[in-house]
Amino acid sequence: TDSRILNTKDLTFQPTVTKNGENTIVSMKLKVSEAKLLEYRYVIKPNDYMVDFTIKSQGLNNTINGSQAINLDWSQKTIRHDQSVSYENRYTRLTYQHDGGKIDKLAQASEDEETEADVQWLSFRQHFFSSILVADKPFKSVALTSKDLVEDDEIDTLFTKQFSAKTALALSGNEFNENLKLFYGPTDSKVLDKYEHNLEESIPFGWGIFGWINRYVFIPFFAFITSFGVVSYGVAIIIMTIVVRIVLSPVTYKSYLSQAKMKVLKPEINELNEKYKDNPMKKQQETMKLYSKAGASPMSGCLPALMQLPVFYALFQFFPSAFQLRQKSFLWADDLSSYDTIAELPFSIPFYGDHVSLFPILASVAIFFYMTMTTGQTMQQNSQPGMPNMKFIMYLSPLLMLFFFNNYASGLSLYYFISNLITIGIMLVIKNVIIDEDKIHAKIEANKKKP
Repeated sequence: TDSRILNTKDLTFQPTVTKNGENTIVSMKLKVSEAKLLEYRYVIKPNDYMVDFTIKSQGLNNTINGSQAINLDWSQKTIRHDQSVSYENRYTRLTYQHDGGKIDKLAQASEDEETEADVQWLSFRQHFFSSILVADKPFKSVALTSKDLVEDDEIDTLFTKQFSAKTALALSGNEFNENLKLFYGPTDSKVLDKYEHNLEESIPFGWGIFGWINRYVFIPFFAFITSFGVVSYGVAIIIMTIVVRIVLSPVTYKSYLSQAKMKVLKPEINELNEKYKDNPMKKQQETMKLYSKAGASPMSGCLPALMQLPVFYALFQFFPSAFQLRQKSFLWADDLSSYDTIAELPFSIPFYGDHVSLFPILASVAIFFYMTMTTGQTMQQNSQPGMPNMKFIMYLSPLLMLFFFNNYASGLSLYYFISNLITIGIMLVIKNVIIDEDKIHAKIEANKKKP
């Protein structure tokens, strides 16, 4: 009331520690006198990551000027923990829930600020660990800021981001009485799901159907595999990969069946290409007429591939955020949640890094052979108007895998390696055992005779 502005971080609090049953009560008091004080009260419960946090005052109603905003400032400079500071920084983000359940995030790769109303909680997520402030009553307005501290991952190696939140505290009778909760613990869906307030939404499961697949399929299934404690986490990834590929094998069959039809039609398509080489429009019309009468389509193999994209992307989100994989080793990989290293380079290659990871190399080799099998038939045909350059795609996909995944979680590269190996095996069985090209040809000929 005498126009002085006090900042509690510059003042001396007196601590006391007491017990209330199994709970530990830590009281920090900022005293004007024995009867006038500001108290921060923390209730720490055993085997619990959530701390009850109360801000309350006593006898300060004539001391505090309640006509001016009294702000709660919460900030954190996140310390790097992962093997790669740039990789960890991708998953370090300020997330918050507002307006009765909406989840929003500040920008991941740049400086960002936002002012939101009706905020229920806000999370300073740092890949595998989170600091979350939960309001008993939603904050009316919160000013949020996020600053990326990694401009050069060879120099800026100690910190990832700077987070801050500022909100005005409401007074009751010109006294503080704010009930909050603080979560300090793992960014683990199994842990966060135990608490109310929808805190597990702070985990980047992926949006829409991708998040649904992770939340209700992959996370429970992976937890089930590892719950017995019999297999290592690397073997658990292999088991999950086998099951996923078996479930998707009918889609693989449809894709290869479409390619087999195209192979059978190849001689007739070549004849049309030669016959109408000077009339592209007529050639296109006759080619589509042939496809229609034969019950085949050059794009029918794309639909099964598109059906697998939700699974592909969901797993792309699952492995980097799976807390269970943190510091779990498998074969030469020391940590399945980070990249594996078989060689350190004396220099850094743009988009690749300063190390060589083996799992991405194996995955790239496997995807090359897979692409050879799936695009080889198409490449042998003359390219049709509007069709993508399959040879370019065949070489581009393994190259992207090699560069992009060199700095990603080795568990993810292990999944793609095993997945492509299994898919190659399934396709060999389909090709040599299940699909009979003579029967396909006979069926196509029968279709062509129909009106």
